[in-house]
Amino acid sequence: MAVDYAALKKGGWMRQKQKGKFALRVHVVGGTLTSEQLDGIYRVAAKYGKGYVHLTARQSLEIPWMDEKDIEDIKKDLAEYGVYPSVCGPRVRTTTACQGSATCPSGCIDTQELAKKIDERYFARELPGKFKFGITGCQNNCLKTEENDIGIKGGLRVKWLEDKCISCGVCVKACRENALSMKDGRIELDQDKCTYCGRCAKSCPADAWETHPGYLVSWGGLFGNHIHRGNAIVPFFEGEERLFRLCDATIDFFAENGQPGDRLQFAIERYGQEKFNRMIQDVFQEEE
Repeated sequence: MAVDYAALKKGGWMRQKQKGKFALRVHVVGGTLTSEQLDGIYRVAAKYGKGYVHLTARQSLEIPWMDEKDIEDIKKDLAEYGVYPSVCGPRVRTTTACQGSATCPSGCIDTQELAKKIDERYFARELPGKFKFGITGCQNNCLKTEENDIGIKGGLRVKWLEDKCISCGVCVKACRENALSMKDGRIELDQDKCTYCGRCAKSCPADAWETHPGYLVSWGGLFGNHIHRGNAIVPFFEGEERLFRLCDATIDFFAENGQPGDRLQFAIERYGQEKFNRMIQDVFQEEE
């Protein structure tokens, strides 16, 4: 019976150069696995492979040396531990994310929760080419969001609370963009210089800053045979509903305008960057 290698690759089974052997790519969301899942992966790697795994560049995990005759048994064994194959090829890939505000002092948004929502909404959707989401919690940009088809960077809109301020100047010193200054005991914010990093609020000993989490999004990133830094088309904004509206519009655009083997940026260039920008800006300005 002939092996359908295309179907196996679609389901996360990648052929090794050794005949009959596969590396199984595991579905990992936001770079997070539970101890139970790790236990299951350990058992499968020990039982069916060579007792080791490989961590990919995009926070996924591969178990090499899987034999094609064991594929169904491997899937069954992994499923008992809540572990499932990922996908390859022309479809939405696993969402990458840093740890975000749940544990990181610099984090401005809950990246892990957002990664789960994006994964539930888009993972494995068939498209003309691969499509990657990357989420980072702050301006430190640990996930290098501009390398992704859609990159999402967390930020904080801040508002100074004069009645709580003790005029210590810590926030002014903490600001790396020189967006803050103090004059006669009052803080002045130059919004044009603000990068929404939130360092002012996080450093304040008197809680004299009100914060509102939001997003800085980029489109069309590539980092491979062709390199392109994703473009920021709209300004910082708040509201998860608006974020998903923009993501929906982008996915639909790629589905309609992409060609086999494309990446989003290639489709944008054929369509026209300015025309695409206007489309995204129109979606951005839609009423909530």
